[in-house]
Amino acid sequence: MAYCYDNLKLDKGMYREAGRSFSQVLEREDPSERYKGTSLEGLDAFQRQLKRFNIKVKGEASDPVEVFFQTSDAAVLFPEYIARTVRQGIEEGDILPSITAAVTRIDGLDYRSITSEAGGEDKKPQTVEEGAEIPATTIKAQANLVKLKKRGRMLVASYEAVRFQKLDLFSVTLRQIGAHIARTHLEDAVDVLIKGDGNTNPAAVTAIETGKILDYNTLVDFWAKFDPYTMNTLLVSGDVMLKLLKLPEFQNPLTGLNFQGTGRLTTPLGANLLRTSVLAEKTAIGLDRRFALEMVRSGDVMVEYDKLIDRQLERAAITTISGFAKVFTKASQVLKTT
Repeated sequence: MAYCYDNLKLDKGMYREAGRSFSQVLEREDPSERYKGTSLEGLDAFQRQLKRFNIKVKGEASDPVEVFFQTSDAAVLFPEYIARTVRQGIEEGDILPSITAAVTRIDGLDYRSITSEAGGEDKKPQTVEEGAEIPATTIKAQANLVKLKKRGRMLVASYEAVRFQKLDLFSVTLRQIGAHIARTHLEDAVDVLIKGDGNTNPAAVTAIETGKILDYNTLVDFWAKFDPYTMNTLLVSGDVMLKLLKLPEFQNPLTGLNFQGTGRLTTPLGANLLRTSVLAEKTAIGLDRRFALEMVRSGDVMVEYDKLIDRQLERAAITTISGFAKVFTKASQVLKTT
């Protein structure tokens, strides 16, 4: 049986289509639906191209970098391989999905989020008498635009230095680049959670009085401040994590069993406990992850494909453009310890 992927013409122009990624262009030209019931089912269009040129990117038998440049068509695949591997590094160990309520993808650089104006009794479902007015929750656009920032790393290496390196090892470096980008995203998210997104919506700060320590009672009082929201996530600095784990309430056997079984730490209050060095010392952020934060992305991982296809790896930029907006201000609060 003849397959379309075997003779698909690849060129740089596939990276230039507005509103479409390279992988989306490949899928349009070589839809995966055609391969249902065949040995190629389960592979996407890019993976089928790797198979076409017999490029192995993983394992001990992985090929050297130079295999991508055996033909001009195969060279076109190199930037997408880099973008995918960097994306994998971003996703590995990324805690943003655990604190983000929604992810919005846009094509431009300008974005205005929405907010809801309702509070106190207005947030509670109420019995409406016949003929009475139904309580309203007003949704409106934020006054200021979300600030999108370009984050990335520069890939600095000569082709001669990496051409004989195995792709499996080269991928380690690319995943590290992704991890660095993920950290900068988290820094941006934490900054917005604490200071707000420019729409006069900083988080409320609860400071433990001088001379007092972080104990379970303090944590319960902080948890109670979230009503009508639920503090289901607690983002803490390393020193705060140590203090919490030494509390008797956190030494409950069920908490230990949950950590051993799932790798996730939870508090006796039911909140997921996440540690990050992005936070300043003596700082914790409690949030209702369902309502606190929106992530805005403009495009995906971007690479300078012209340089990479032409083997000009020296100072090839790998970047992402993203920003964050607060959805409901009171869904995130800060706890300052002593």
